[in-house]
Amino acid sequence: MGGSASLLPREALGEYQELTFLSKQEILLAYKRFSELLPKEERENACSARVPKSQILTLPELRANPFQHRICRVFSTSADGDDSMSFEDFLDMLSVFSDSATSDVKSHYAFRIFDFDDDGTLDRKDLEKLVNCLTGQGEESRLSNAEMEQLIQNILEESDIDKDGTINLSEFQHVVSRSPDFASSFKIIL
Repeated sequence: MGGSASLLPREALGEYQELTFLSKQEILLAYKRFSELLPKEERENACSARVPKSQILTLPELRANPFQHRICRVFSTSADGDDSMSFEDFLDMLSVFSDSATSDVKSHYAFRIFDFDDDGTLDRKDLEKLVNCLTGQGEESRLSNAEMEQLIQNILEESDIDKDGTINLSEFQHVVSRSPDFASSFKIIL
């Protein structure tokens, strides 16, 4: 562990602790895991490197997540739109998915992950993609058109407070606040 800690400047470690919901040990572990995703020759400069999305998705914690591509999209700050991640992007992701993150922070990012078209609302198309991610894409698990329509209608009746046919962030957070297990289930632990 001493090797990875020596490559992460002490002042950066303190700053990361202040800006995230992660402990010193969690940040050092995140740095180690992030560095391991880089080619050996780039590991010394892990703080300034970007890891391609394809490498991020090799993490066991993301590999089985049905929202893995959306998670990379939401947390990546890549100007190229390639969903690659910097170490700070990686830390942000782990911070939001940590046990210490607040329900408000978790629900905000869950909303962004579920907003597939990034328009600030969950409409019928977003809800259909969300359901398909959760139920699987296979023929045997896919809902019929009638079942999908009924489920989306039920979701909107329960969540769409202003009855505009979409769910906004406030409405989403209201629904999530009534789900006691949301915060504990919305997590990634390295």
